[in-house]
Amino acid sequence: MPDGADEVLEAVAQQIEERFRMSLPELRRAAAAAPDDHQQAAEVLRWYGHLQRDQAALEQSEDALLDAIGPAPGELSDAQMALAHRVNVAVAMRDGRAMVVRHLLDPEAARTSFPGAWRFAARSAGRPSASTTSPAVRPAAGPPGAARGRAR
Repeated sequence: MPDGADEVLEAVAQQIEERFRMSLPELRRAAAAAPDDHQQAAEVLRWYGHLQRDQAALEQSEDALLDAIGPAPGELSDAQMALAHRVNVAVAMRDGRAMVVRHLLDPEAARTSFPGAWRFAARSAGRPSASTTSPAVRPAAGPPGAARGRAR
């Protein structure tokens, strides 16, 4: 994926326009006028909107970090490191949204995915997954006297 702020949005927009053979404004009008006839386009446009918002959040995070670092960067303070982490999270969010849009544009993926998968992901976005909130489960111990890895 391109690293430049506008490059990601431009690349994804170009892919959308190529897939639907119309400009984004035309596609928006068509999807708004006949949503039932343009369900896939509406879904792609919805996720592209998420991508645009995440790109704006990334740019704000980068600006805040640059302001905090100042003209002569040195060792980062804890507050600056927190801002740097925020930038990393924003990049991951933006790139994830771009991947979703690209997946939705893939004609092969449309045949193999199940309905509602992305809607579920959107609803659970922002909530930690069970893997990040639950302690690790250790396997149950074997029967007493059982030796692991060696014969008796």
